Amino acid sequence: MGSNAITQIQQALKNKGFDPGGIDGIWGRNTTAAVRQFQMQQGLEVDGIVGPQTTTALFSDVPAAIDPLLPWFEEAKHLVGTKEVLGGKNNPVIIDWAKDLEINYAGDDIPWCGLFVAHCVGTTLQQEVLPGNPLGARQWEKFGNTTTPCLGAVMVFWRESLASGKGHVGFYVGEDDEAYQILGGNQSDKVCLMWLGKDRFRSARWPKTASSLISGTVQKDRDEGLSLNEA
Repeated sequence: MGSNAITQIQQALKNKGFDPGGIDGIWGRNTTAAVRQFQMQQGLEVDGIVGPQTTTALFSDVPAAIDPLLPWFEEAKHLVGTKEVLGGKNNPVIIDWAKDLEINYAGDDIPWCGLFVAHCVGTTLQQEVLPGNPLGARQWEKFGNTTTPCLGAVMVFWRESLASGKGHVGFYVGEDDEAYQILGGNQSDKVCLMWLGKDRFRSARWPKTASSLISGTVQKDRDEGLSLNEA
């Protein structure tokens, strides 16, 4: 299912004469283009991001019941439940993520947490520069700008050992005293939520092209153990 917040934005754009494509709750290229056209007309920064100023202008007729949108995070939530195919076959959805971003990817038996993050960012923030090797989880330590852990941030962790060079990457959902809740791919072979220990945390990153968006921490109660290996 698409995001209700995105649906509201798409409908508001259409009501003001800007075509976002289908009113489907999915943040695609047509929606981004419509936002940019609207921003240009309004004399706003033309970045394709529905931040505080664009939200105020877009919903000037009726107060918006939405917070500033994190489109890459909405795409991640939209994909919850996507699974790799065990054995010799591949999930064509995951393979298409790589094709769309022109990433050389042999199959979904290869760790795809970095590919998941690349898809979510790359398809919703077309101007954002991805890491040189987005399949490498630890490569995301070089992505965007450094930030504190907050809702929607790209979160990088080490895996197996700090010296191994192996890692895991996903998006911040919440935290307790000992762990972060992460929405990521290749977690139990699917897109889902897992808790990763704060002792494995390496870096939190924020897209440079979404610098107008702000976020915050989310405190949660944890009723499950920690993930120890996400491959």
